Amino acid sequence: MENLPAYVGITFGLTTGLMVWLFYRAANKSRRLLGVLLMWLLVQGVVGLSGFYTVTDTLPPRFLLLVGPPVLAIAALFCTTRGQAFLDGLRIDILTLLHVVRVPLEMVLYWLFLHGAVPELMTFEGRNWDILSGLSAPIVFYLIFSKRQLGRKALLAWNFICMGLAVAIVVNAVLSAPSPFQQFAFSQPNVAVQYFPFVWLPACVVPLALLSHLAAIRQLLLQKTAVPSTVRAANSQVVSAVN
Repeated sequence: MENLPAYVGITFGLTTGLMVWLFYRAANKSRRLLGVLLMWLLVQGVVGLSGFYTVTDTLPPRFLLLVGPPVLAIAALFCTTRGQAFLDGLRIDILTLLHVVRVPLEMVLYWLFLHGAVPELMTFEGRNWDILSGLSAPIVFYLIFSKRQLGRKALLAWNFICMGLAVAIVVNAVLSAPSPFQQFAFSQPNVAVQYFPFVWLPACVVPLALLSHLAAIRQLLLQKTAVPSTVRAANSQVVSAVN
C-alpha cells in the first residue's frame, strides 16, 4: 500500500465523506447521528493506521471488529421501537440519491485492483456490477421524485435489485480477503481493507449503503397500508410521490 498513488486514498476519503453527509441529510440533519458516524470513522481510522487489521491469522478474525458493530447497530434499529421510528423518519428521496456514491467507489476499487490491492473480481471488470446502482440512482431519483413517472413498486424493485448487487460484492470481498475463511483470489487478495483509509469501506460505506436500501424497503412496504406515523411532515410529502 506504500506505492499507492495519493489520489486513490483522497478520492476514497472524499467518497466516504459524501456518503456520511448524504446520510446525515437523509436523517433530517441529525447532529447526534453525525457525531456517532464521525466518531466511528475516527476510531477505525486510528486502529487502521496502527496496522491492527494486517494481522490475519487470528480466530476470530480481527476483521469482525470492522463489520460486527455496524451489523449489530443495524439489527438494533430494526428490532427496537426507537430504531424503527428513526428508520421511518429517514428521507426516502435522499436515501435513493445517496447511491450515486457507488460510482466513485467503483473507480477507487478499480484503481486498487490496478495496484494489486484488491482482486479483479471486486471490480466492474470482474464480478462487481454495483456501479449500475450508482449510475441508475440519479435516473430513478429524477423519474420518481421529480417527474413522478414511476411509482412505489418500481422504487421497491430497484432497491431490492441494488441491494442484491451490494450483497454479492460484499460476499466476494469477504471471501477474497486474507483470513482463515478465504476462498478466492489467492494470487491477489483483498488487502486494501486492512489499511487506512480503506478500513472505512467495510466499517462505514457499505453498512450505510445497505442500511439505506433496508430503510427504504421498510418504508415502501409499510405504504401498502399507510405512511408510518413516525415519518416527519417534510418526509411525508416526499413519500407521497411514490404512492
